[in-house]
Amino acid sequence: MNGHVDSFGRAIVTVSIRASDIAAAHDLSAWIDTGFNGELVLSQEQIDDLELRPSGTLKAVLADGSEVVLQRYTCLIEWFEEDRELEVIANDGEHPLLGVGLLVGYDLHISYRTGAVTIE
Repeated sequence: MNGHVDSFGRAIVTVSIRASDIAAAHDLSAWIDTGFNGELVLSQEQIDDLELRPSGTLKAVLADGSEVVLQRYTCLIEWFEEDRELEVIANDGEHPLLGVGLLVGYDLHISYRTGAVTIE
């Protein structure tokens, strides 16, 4: 999987997400966030647009040490040419975040010199 480093130094990859086996897929550009140990974070607006199914809540500790309760949803992501079901966490941010939960078992290479991002 290939991506790029944007002009702000963020590593970005495009992922294909859908609500179910029969739903249409939507491509989203996600920032790679190695400080997030989950799989994927989307804004509530994106979750609503994709019509994802709620699957519960999750207590999380934010970078400032505060605890919050976040809503979880289920989706399918195309990950290395296979559909993988995963939990999406809703937040108030604008941009999707791809976390370490999807990177475990893979190598992440980011070249700030060339602007190339590779997950293999």
